[in-house]
Amino acid sequence: MSILKDETIAKVEQELDGWEYLSELPETWHGFTKRLIHKPIEDCYDIFAYESAALHKSATAYFHEETHEYKLRIKIGLIELCRIEFITADFSVFEHLLRAQLEQLLCDLAVFNPKSISSIVRDKEVLTWEAGRELPEELAGFTLFIRPEYPFKINNGSYIIIDYVDFSLESNVTFYYNIYRDEFFSEARIWNIPDVNYDFDSNTLPELEEKMQRYLVPRLQEVRRRAEKEAAERAAREARRQTEAKQEEAEPQEEV
Repeated sequence: MSILKDETIAKVEQELDGWEYLSELPETWHGFTKRLIHKPIEDCYDIFAYESAALHKSATAYFHEETHEYKLRIKIGLIELCRIEFITADFSVFEHLLRAQLEQLLCDLAVFNPKSISSIVRDKEVLTWEAGRELPEELAGFTLFIRPEYPFKINNGSYIIIDYVDFSLESNVTFYYNIYRDEFFSEARIWNIPDVNYDFDSNTLPELEEKMQRYLVPRLQEVRRRAEKEAAERAAREARRQTEAKQEEAEPQEEV
């Protein structure tokens, strides 16, 4: 259920009424398909999105109740974040930002852009890391979705450098490098709920490589085991719900 205030919904819908920019946007753009949403979802009013199921990536324009600002969030695999360069409380400014930057953002989502990578990341030799090039495409049932040769810049000086994902379980194990802390670290998601682990914290690639050799497969196996357990519990709950619903339907109705 939406937690947007009625006055917020009215404000946004009034500003969106007759918005010509939406009709100007192409139906498909750099491998992404446009979807008009116009719908309150929790504390956001989602306006439109460009999505690619094949790439497991999307970009969504929305209004955020908490900050009373228009924003753009992107999704790369299971990882979702707000792009700070699109944040504004002014609707006309938001349109200007979209016109100026949305196409390039979609290009960068579709195809790796070397210009997006900081010299600090290059000097750290992440892109040329030999062990990174040798990572298996499949490991413990997870697929290598992002590799060190093609890191992806996110917020606060962090880059995704490795991402092993199982989309069917909405679970992953992700490795990051932060240029401000000069640190490699990892985080998992189990059914899209973050799960922190400090076993991989490192300051150099050799250190990270040693820890990955020791801990990566066990960590992937742990995440899979917990995700599959949750899936089984969800299925059992749903089976019970359906059984109870059928029993209620089968019970004779009292005559009035």
